[in-house]
Amino acid sequence: MAIIVNIDVMLARRKMSAGELAERIGLTPANLSILKNNKAKAVRFSTLEALCRALDCQPADLLEYKEDAP
Repeated sequence: MAIIVNIDVMLARRKMSAGELAERIGLTPANLSILKNNKAKAVRFSTLEALCRALDCQPADLLEYKEDAP
């Protein structure tokens, strides 16, 4: 997958659990898990905004582009 989700990195930097983050942004733990494990097909801007607000970061801190190997 070309887009890598780095939520785990930001959670570690903020010393926050995934459960706490899910509660703060109003997402189910299962849906947060899908997102952070690169299983999501799309992310709503409102969810991205809530993640950035809760983790005090920018979208680029959460999302990374890596070209697929040929």
